[in-house]
Amino acid sequence: MIGVYQAIFLVFFLGHLHGEPIPAQPAFVEDLRAASASRIVAGWPALEGQIPHQVSLRMVNNDARVSSCGGSVISENFVLTAAHCVANQRSFVIRFGVTNLTRPAYIAEASTRYIYPTYIEWLPFVQTDDIALIELQSPVPFGPTIQPVRLQSSAQKNKVYTGIRLTVSGFGRTDDPVNGGEASEILLWTFLRGITNEECRMWYPGSTVQAQTICAEYYNNTAQSSCQGDSGGPLTTVDLDGQVTQVGLVSFGSSSGCNSPYPSAYVRPGHYHEWLLEITGINFDWDSDAITEAPSTESESSESSESSESSESSESPESSESSESSESSESSATSESVETEPEQINVVNNNV
Repeated sequence: MIGVYQAIFLVFFLGHLHGEPIPAQPAFVEDLRAASASRIVAGWPALEGQIPHQVSLRMVNNDARVSSCGGSVISENFVLTAAHCVANQRSFVIRFGVTNLTRPAYIAEASTRYIYPTYIEWLPFVQTDDIALIELQSPVPFGPTIQPVRLQSSAQKNKVYTGIRLTVSGFGRTDDPVNGGEASEILLWTFLRGITNEECRMWYPGSTVQAQTICAEYYNNTAQSSCQGDSGGPLTTVDLDGQVTQVGLVSFGSSSGCNSPYPSAYVRPGHYHEWLLEITGINFDWDSDAITEAPSTESESSESSESSESSESSESPESSESSESSESSESSATSESVETEPEQINVVNNNV
């Protein structure tokens, strides 16, 4: 008698044998099941200052129910997160400069949030424009562990990231909530690999995956993914100029679980610069055309940027992606030793 994982793998394999992935239903990442021992699924602990734009977000609704999400610092007064994280919530506690939730560099409370106008917050299902801002009452102090992240430019908003190595991070759950799993106390990160929206629509038929969506699959371990508690957190890459750029924020995955071959989906911030300017008064757009003439192919340039930083990061983990590059060889080895069989998942949002 075969086990559950073997059965799921067999179904997945037979689906691919006929050239068609098995469709899944999208769901908020917060609602995803976690079936492996670590969240961000198959991830590694972040070093101090490795991901200085990452924040931990705690939300309190009108019934005093507390839930959690991720987010990113984009200025001294604003945090970027998912709309479904702040929808129907009344107040927020934000931890900055944190690799361990018990030792944040700075804590702020906020109650002002801005949800993108086309997102309907009372609807309980996944929507395309899943993006929001939280305004701080006073500026957050920047330092070695707290820094804003550069957002994807408007010129890059429809860029194809197929095969490019991406990084997702967060404080998501460490196990299935049914088994008593709790949100991770430490910041975890993992690699993912970009795929085309056309391929992503094969996994998630319907209108959920639009131009504003970027999808990513596991990098070298089928368990790698974002999961419960990671919604709103950053998806980044090292751009051609060597700078970390946020190309997405965690939105949804498959409702059947986190660690499986099914891709997860993210919102591209490059589509929202006009709205960001209107709300914040800050122009986050930049001239990315000046750096697009570098290497011959996207994937080669992305990998070369990260590879060039790997030698530096082994001595000085000063940037988030540099630190990640320094651990890439260790990550690969770890992934090989913990390779898991695919598990089917359906789409869900990832807040706890």
